[in-house]
Amino acid sequence: MSLAYGKARAVQLAPNVNRILFVKNLPFKITADEMYDLFGKYGAIRQMRMGTDQKTRGTAFVVYEDIFDAKEACDHLQGFNVMGRYLVVLYHQAGHRAKAVDLSKEEERVQQLRR
Repeated sequence: MSLAYGKARAVQLAPNVNRILFVKNLPFKITADEMYDLFGKYGAIRQMRMGTDQKTRGTAFVVYEDIFDAKEACDHLQGFNVMGRYLVVLYHQAGHRAKAVDLSKEEERVQQLRR
């Protein structure tokens, strides 16, 4: 292990950083091979899922083996121009959708109480 490699690993990451990236604004014609070429430059990819139906086209999840590779990819590819589109690269937030569902249930409950 090189000295530079060890120093990079000693950095404390923000709490929202994880190995799963959510990518939006992808060109509809991008292939899986092109995605692997683009995101594979930053480290080993464990899994990649691209949206295929009408609601999810233009989005993808990219799972890296290492959290530091995911951070580097997010930092470098945010706003990167691919086939005339600027990528939006975010860290996946597992609890984000669950909170939205809870809020809608809470709104329903408040409406029932008002009646």
